[in-house]
Amino acid sequence: YVVADKSVCLALFDMNCPEYFAANEKADYCLFLDSKPVGYELCTLNGSVAGAFGVTDHGSNQSRIDWILLDLNQQGAGVGTSIMTRVIERAIQMEVVTIHIATSHKAFGFFEKFGAVTVSRTEHGWGAGMHKIEMELRL
Repeated sequence: YVVADKSVCLALFDMNCPEYFAANEKADYCLFLDSKPVGYELCTLNGSVAGAFGVTDHGSNQSRIDWILLDLNQQGAGVGTSIMTRVIERAIQMEVVTIHIATSHKAFGFFEKFGAVTVSRTEHGWGAGMHKIEMELRL
């Protein structure tokens, strides 16, 4: 990710809102992108951006997935699996034993496919009608 990619990342956010992200989260995502996040990556498919994601080291063998977004037009093309494979590879390189994931009640099933388990649920944690699910993926 470089600052010039901000508009394409925001377009991905808009595509996923309000189904997977609450509208009020966009301001936080903008701040995240403006911070020039180290390790935030774009996933491309056939020359187009099909997703964005990051993995942040949180010390003590812990990491967190940051703002994973997928192009909904590419569903079924393996983009999500490719991103999660990359996330796990990066975590292993960082000698991480647990990846923390904050997601919504609408997307947590995706992470369960890779072995993540729910550790808490906050009703309306992301905004009205968007419940926050905290998960862990142990490697």
